[in-house]
Amino acid sequence: MHVLIIGGTGLISTGITRQLVDSEHEVTCFTRGESDARVPETVDFVHGDRDERADLTAARDEVDPDCVLDMVCFSPDQAEQAVDVFADEVEQFVFCSTVDVYHRPLDTNPVQEDAPREPPVSDYGADKAECEDIFMAAHNRGDFETTIIRPWCTYGEGGTVLHTLGQGSYFLDRIRQGKPVVIHGDGQTLWGPCHRDDVARAFVNAVGNETAYGEAYHVTSEENITWGQFYETVADVMDAPDPEFVHIPTEILAEAVPDRTGMLLAHFQFSTVFDNSKARRDLDFEYTITFEEGVRRTIEWLEERDEIDDWDSENDDEIIAAWRDATGSFLEGV
Repeated sequence: MHVLIIGGTGLISTGITRQLVDSEHEVTCFTRGESDARVPETVDFVHGDRDERADLTAARDEVDPDCVLDMVCFSPDQAEQAVDVFADEVEQFVFCSTVDVYHRPLDTNPVQEDAPREPPVSDYGADKAECEDIFMAAHNRGDFETTIIRPWCTYGEGGTVLHTLGQGSYFLDRIRQGKPVVIHGDGQTLWGPCHRDDVARAFVNAVGNETAYGEAYHVTSEENITWGQFYETVADVMDAPDPEFVHIPTEILAEAVPDRTGMLLAHFQFSTVFDNSKARRDLDFEYTITFEEGVRRTIEWLEERDEIDDWDSENDDEIIAAWRDATGSFLEGV
């Protein structure tokens, strides 16, 4: 099939683009042309702004795709415009959604694709859920066949490694230097990173797959680990000392550093396990890259490009000192 990827050079979409070429699809990426492309030379590009209807329409007319993969649709307005542009013009529309469409904390684990989505966990999750509804409505009208894929925590070469206080790469240097690291709560909530190459394979296997028409799928980790194990694995990969954890309750962190705890409040504080059986059945999804292997590859990629910031780039030491002073005073007073 001729596949038009809206995006195509981001973390997940780079893997998708490469694997589509390997699967002998014809591939064109629609981007703004502002990011370096790490994709095969056979990939064509058209440039424009996806928020400009004229640009999206011009790309459709130039490429005449059979299938569209939308990797950068984040708002209902973008979804509505995509439907207007591609309705009756393509066979299939694959939308990259997210597991953040689900309400947190979850009612049950593991989560299946029909789990409650209200109330939303964040504005981002609410917008993605509304986009899903718009694309499924287009499917039900016969505008095109819709497939929805919901990744979770996707990482890999070209990205960074998450931690309690966000995405800053400095925390890798803290671990490497044996500095204490902040971890929310008792470090026992579950988390499941999935390498982008495994996630990408599910997208590729959805293209032209009639079984996937009108369906939504989880494409997430099958190696659910605690945040403590997450940090310990990072330390092992870097041949660093065993990390010294400083456990601080989530609500205290959120009040102390609200500008750094948005992801913690919406995502990291909750234990979540997602059922991938539907994607295994229909999309031949496989979890093949362990977190140890994947995070090693990611850290090596960052190190080769000197993209790990210094350990003292953020105010973690101030946070740790304040917490230790506060808990010390508390213990002295009881």
